Amino acid sequence: MKRNYKLLIQYDGSRYFGWEHQPNQDTIQGRIEKAVFAVCGSYPDINGAGRTDAGVHARGMTANVFMDVAYEPVEIRRILNENLPEDIAVLDVRVASNQFHARYSAVGKTYRYSCHYGEYGAVFDRKYVTELEEKPDVEKMRRAAEILKGKHDYAAFCRQAGSYPSTIRVVDRIEIEERNGYITFLFHGTGFMRNMVRIMVGTLLDVGMGKIPVEEVDSILKSGDRTKAGYTAPAMGLCLMNVDY
Repeated sequence: MKRNYKLLIQYDGSRYFGWEHQPNQDTIQGRIEKAVFAVCGSYPDINGAGRTDAGVHARGMTANVFMDVAYEPVEIRRILNENLPEDIAVLDVRVASNQFHARYSAVGKTYRYSCHYGEYGAVFDRKYVTELEEKPDVEKMRRAAEILKGKHDYAAFCRQAGSYPSTIRVVDRIEIEERNGYITFLFHGTGFMRNMVRIMVGTLLDVGMGKIPVEEVDSILKSGDRTKAGYTAPAMGLCLMNVDY
């Protein structure tokens, strides 16, 4: 009998072309598919909670897959990890209801974006942080972040806004922390569109560098015009931390 399995996955996305399966490209989903084949001998559909871009990482990606196997979840996890490269790991496997869908059942997500500034680069974190040429004004960024929080139309902060039925989202948490040359942005919301977090980070960094006045952020948000917002921050600094259900 087929059962629906919920997978908790973490990965270093540095060398992959994102989550979503693509022909002739090395992707996270593609690697998971091959590992699932080792479990059940077929390539069933694997649903991910999101489609992280090339170079983006995850500590808490969720996926689900229907399989007809006699293995217990702990054994499935063992087989999956034996057939995955060292930069992808399945942390947990459990049986879910047939109605559970990793993407459509999600009610919230948390992303972290990490930056570093200083005379020397972050040698051991170089694949996971974005290096800044100078220290931004953190207090200005925090004031701008307060403007971005809430329920808004975020068309100005996403790629290909016209491809979405609606660009209205709720972002209820934006925290910016600074410590020992590292600046970390934490975002929580009901859902995020393509490049949305990276564009918000780029805009906030432009505010911190004095390129965009704090008072202009509200008008950018209301404009719905992507060209008015800041740049898209590099993928390497972004990590999906958790998915809420």
